[in-house]
Amino acid sequence: MSDILQIVLYSLASGVTVILGGFLAKLRVIPDSVLGREISHGIIAFGGGVLIAAVALVLVPQGIAVLSLPILILVFFLGAISFLFLDRFIAQRGGRAAQLMAMLMDFIPEAIALGAIFSTDRKTGLLLALLIGLQNLPEAYNSFGDLRRSGFSANRALLVLAPFSLAGIAAAVAGYSFLSGQPHLVAGLMVFAAGAILYLVFQDIAPMAKLRNHWTPAIGATLGFMLGMIGEKILSGMV
Repeated sequence: MSDILQIVLYSLASGVTVILGGFLAKLRVIPDSVLGREISHGIIAFGGGVLIAAVALVLVPQGIAVLSLPILILVFFLGAISFLFLDRFIAQRGGRAAQLMAMLMDFIPEAIALGAIFSTDRKTGLLLALLIGLQNLPEAYNSFGDLRRSGFSANRALLVLAPFSLAGIAAAVAGYSFLSGQPHLVAGLMVFAAGAILYLVFQDIAPMAKLRNHWTPAIGATLGFMLGMIGEKILSGMV
């Protein structure tokens, strides 16, 4: 199987969880009850745990291995500042699309990095694809709710989410085609995404996940990170 075909398949698998998350939200698989709210907050926290796993196990280690300390700090901080301004831009317009925009802003750089590193480090590329897919599911679930609260019908909300499932393919192929053999650019992109993701986690996801007197969100975050560790351990043993 050619590299391009593998990249398309991996990025498709990681992106299809976007529309899957939307469908699950449309079907209201989580009941509107105390238990349902606990499960919902646990899912949000699970996504946060996966995001932190992506930062800790893939994005930052790649950057530390390649970039000098001043560049590492600068690019990481630029990622966080970019999300700060995006967050303020959305808030000033009273929109509820924060989760949707956040998903796009971390999904696309990660997908580009996935394609770029695949030719030289397939294990890391596969782990990144797994983590992208895991984080997209709860983000899309929450984005569907944001869109519905903004006045979108259920079908229109799904139509908005659908292109995101395929956007990762184009981003990954572009990364493979134009950034392969450019380790500093790829590392910079990954560290930029890491800074943006950490801002997102502590500004939006962690506060939303908090549920007083319930343990599910904390366990959800732990399970999300644990899945990242499992993936890293399994893939580290692959030839």
